[in-house]
Parts: sequence; C-alpha cells; structure tokens
Amino acid sequence: MAERSTAAVDVADNSGDEPLTAQADQSTADGVANNRERDTDSDEAQGNPTSEESGKASPPELHSGHKLARRYRLEECVTRLDGFSSWRAVDEKLRRAVGVHLLPADHARARSVLAAARSSALLGDPRFVQVLDAVEDNDLVYVVHEWLPDATELTALLASGPLEAYDAYQMVSQVASAMAAAHREGLAHLRLSPNAVLRTSTGQWRIRGLAVNAALRGISSDTPQRTDTEAIGALLYATLTQRWPYETDAHGLAGLPKDIGLIPPDQVRAGIHRGLSELAMRALANDGATASRHESPCTTPEELVKAIGEMPRIRPPEPAYTAPPQYQRTAYQQGAYGRPAPRPGVTQPVPTPPPPLQSRTGKALKWSVSALLIAALGLGSWQLADALMERGGKADNQNQTQTTDGNDKNDERTEPAKPISVQTAQEYVASGSAQAPQDVAKTYDGDASTFWRTKKYNEGPKLAPYKPGVGIVYDLGSEQDVSTASIGLRYTGDHTTVHLYAADSLAPSTGVDGMKEIASATTTGTSLTAKASKPVKTRYVLLWMTDVPNAPSDGYSGAGYKQAITDVTFKG
Repeated sequence: MAERSTAAVDVADNSGDEPLTAQADQSTADGVANNRERDTDSDEAQGNPTSEESGKASPPELHSGHKLARRYRLEECVTRLDGFSSWRAVDEKLRRAVGVHLLPADHARARSVLAAARSSALLGDPRFVQVLDAVEDNDLVYVVHEWLPDATELTALLASGPLEAYDAYQMVSQVASAMAAAHREGLAHLRLSPNAVLRTSTGQWRIRGLAVNAALRGISSDTPQRTDTEAIGALLYATLTQRWPYETDAHGLAGLPKDIGLIPPDQVRAGIHRGLSELAMRALANDGATASRHESPCTTPEELVKAIGEMPRIRPPEPAYTAPPQYQRTAYQQGAYGRPAPRPGVTQPVPTPPPPLQSRTGKALKWSVSALLIAALGLGSWQLADALMERGGKADNQNQTQTTDGNDKNDERTEPAKPISVQTAQEYVASGSAQAPQDVAKTYDGDASTFWRTKKYNEGPKLAPYKPGVGIVYDLGSEQDVSTASIGLRYTGDHTTVHLYAADSLAPSTGVDGMKEIASATTTGTSLTAKASKPVKTRYVLLWMTDVPNAPSDGYSGAGYKQAITDVTFKG
C-alpha cells in the first residue's frame, strides 16, 4: 500500500487547482484519429508543459516491425508527443494485441511513468484497462497495457448524439465507483476525458490511463480527488447534452455559449433526466456555486458514489414492440394450387360450388345419417337415466351423509413458495483478500446485466487450498423460512458448486463449519437452484461458493477458474 500511494503522489502533486477538464487539449496523432482503440495519449494534451520539460529527450527513433524484449512487435504509431510515443503492438508470445508507451530512459518523466505504471498494475481492478508490463531496457522505458478492439470510446458514442438516461446513469455509476476504489488505494487519474472512457460490447464501462497518462505529460494536482470528481461531472454533462461544460470546444464537442456561465444540462436540452442533471452540477460545483438547488456539491468520487446511491434507480428502457408481419395465405390454402396464373387485367372467375346431392344415392345417404343420429341420441338418453337412478340409490343407502378424511392425500394442497426480499448484503471473507465487495448489491438489484464476480484463479475447479471458498451474506430483514435459492451465473463450464448456510449476522461469529447448512447444488450452466429438504428459519443466509468453472477471457478478466453471480432470489 505504501509503495502504491507514494507512486501516485509522485505523479499527482505538482500543479495548481485549475480543473484539468476545463483546459483546451492539443496533440498530434499519426493518421489514426478514428481508431476506436487508439490510446488516450492521442487525445488533446491537457495543460502546458512544466519547466522540467525544457530539457526533455527526443523520442526514440523506432519503426513498425521493431521488437521489444523479443516479444512485443510494434505495428502502428498512434501518438508522438512531448518526447514519447504510443503504439499498437502485438504480443507474439500470447498472440494478442497490446498498447505500448515508449520514451527514452533519460527522459525527465521516465521515473514517474514507471512508478505510476507499476502502481496502476498493483490495483488489479478490471474496471480499468490493465497495465501488463513496465520495463526499463537499456536506453528505453516502455509500458505495455491491454488493447480492447471491441470497445468504443465515449467520444465516438457522443458523435451521433447524447446518450439515453439509462446509459448515462450506467456510465457515471461505473466510472465513479471505479475512481472511488482507485483513490482509496492512493491512485488518481487526472486526465479523465471522453477519450479515456470506453464501453465494451457487453455494456461494461472501462477506464484507461489511470495515473500513467498524467505521468506521461507531467500533469499533477494538489487536489486530485476534486480534479477527478469534476472530470466525472463533465463526462456526465457531455453524455446528457452532447456539449462540453466549458466555453472552449474539446473532444469533438462544442462548448457552452460564452458569457452565460455553467448552466444545468436540463436548461441546455429538453427532456433530460432531472436527477442526472442535478448530479452533474453537484460534481461540477466550484466554491459551492451549484445549480443543483439545495444539494451540497460532491468533491470526491466517494461522495459522488453516495449521491448516485441515493437516487432512484433508472431502469433500462422497454424493448420496442415490433408487430409481426401480416399472415399471408399460401396459394395452396387459397385453393389456387395447380391453377394457371391469370393474365394481368383479367378478372378471375369465381368457381361454382357443386350442387347438393339430388340423386337416389344421395337421398339414401341422407336418410342413413339421420337414422344413425336418432339411434345415438336414444342410447345416450338411456345411459344418462340409468346413471342418475344408480346415484340416487347409493345416496339413499348412505342416508345422505358423507365423511371426509382430513388426512386424505387428494385434498392436500402445497402452499406455493413466496419470494423473500433482500434488505442488504455483505461479502464474506474467510481468508485472504475480498473479491468485489463494491458489487455485492448487483446480485439482488433485479438487473441480469450487472453482477458480482470472483477473482481469476489458476487452479480449479475447487478453490481450496488457495481459498476455502468465497461468498456473500444476505440480510432478509427478519427471520424467514428459507427453502429455495435461485442463482443466476455468468459463466458455464466444468461445474459450479454453491452451499447455503444459516448465519448469525452479516459478519458471522463462526466459520462455515459452525453454521447450519440449508442446501447445496452443483451446475454446469448459467442458472442454479438450491432447494432445502426442510425449510430453515433464519434472518441471514450465507451463499458459499467452493467450486468455479474454467471460463475464457472476456472484458473483465483473463482466462482461468472464476464465476460471477448476476441475480439471487430466495423463497420460503
């Protein structure tokens, strides 16, 4: 922790308090401005170079095809600026695309870039684009990071118009939560802009350039939390209005008209969600001058996360109903099969129906059918009368009384299981570090697209001996008869094993061995139901996962043994 925090300070404490998002950005890029996955460093540079840059070294003379450490082959230069360059490259060992920042080892900022990259790599939060390597090799310093070909920059998304309220809500929620986690570890971004925020094909928002982008440009701040919070407010403002909340144009967005000051988003464009408009103004507030009426300004990402949590949840829009195509009868159903197609302009004659049966055979057939119907009616009437008479005799023999056995199995009715609402929940850590405590609420928010996930493990499916298990304790508000838990899972493969235990609190006083097991289940799919043989009365339920499947790499973590829970529903 000390190493991480110190590295962040080295990058983040050299400049004044002027909001970095308010400054016009300027840089050059080598003909790849429209690349969806170009590095953030190809964005407009924020701020002016500091005095230490006057003696900066010239960028290394490299070219496409050059290899670093006999592994990373440079493919395309996306930025040359301030003595460093950024490249799209290929990791020939793992056969995947990566991004690379390069600068001379004697560059004035080489030491701070290495420190920032190593600190960012230690965070290991999948909501950030991960630093994969940070190396000083003879006369070069280079930083290798993830390359996300399926991700789209917020800049590109805003080019076609503002985002819907639900998408803007998801963006600010995920970005604010990620930055709050980074600041708890002593790391700041200082260059949050629409080019640094990406949306993956699965709808997850990710941030690139944590600490590293600011270190590459020598940018720092005496108030890093305030700087990042205001930047998040600017991102939200832009997603709602498609305007940059300052007088200068930036990131492909037009600024606000001059001399009118900072006005709320709902005054810029009609139909904007009122709660999101006020949230943007609270994050952008300066010296308490906020247009969010009576609400206090948010000065840290943590305060912004709290403010988002106090808002009513914004649900995704209902899918548009598409009427099915009108049913077309086939030619065969219309009785036209085998007929020649009529010539254009010629009216098709209506076929004459066949005449009724008038021959001697037809008359005989009609009389036969009538006789059969009369016979059937007579037989049915006789059977009905016989049944009624038999029932009346039995009723007389029983003196018109009946006794019903209260234990008759045919009269048993099983009460349907009733859903039990979850009041709150908390991750349970038996040993080692937590998995994703900030995402626990996503397992009972009713949104299948959000989830809590485990970390990636190299061995499995059983987590032991690395961990006895991972799980979440749910508070049901009061003692309930718990009989069933339905669990939605993100990954398939191998098998996932889940146990339910009755706990004594959100922070159980005993280990799993001291708890009463309610049920357990194993699955290879994306849904699992654990059903108890007999309901157990408890207020706190521990969902304990001991085995996880081997899942492939995705936008959140690499390939390995891992699992994620999307939705949990308890019934009793």
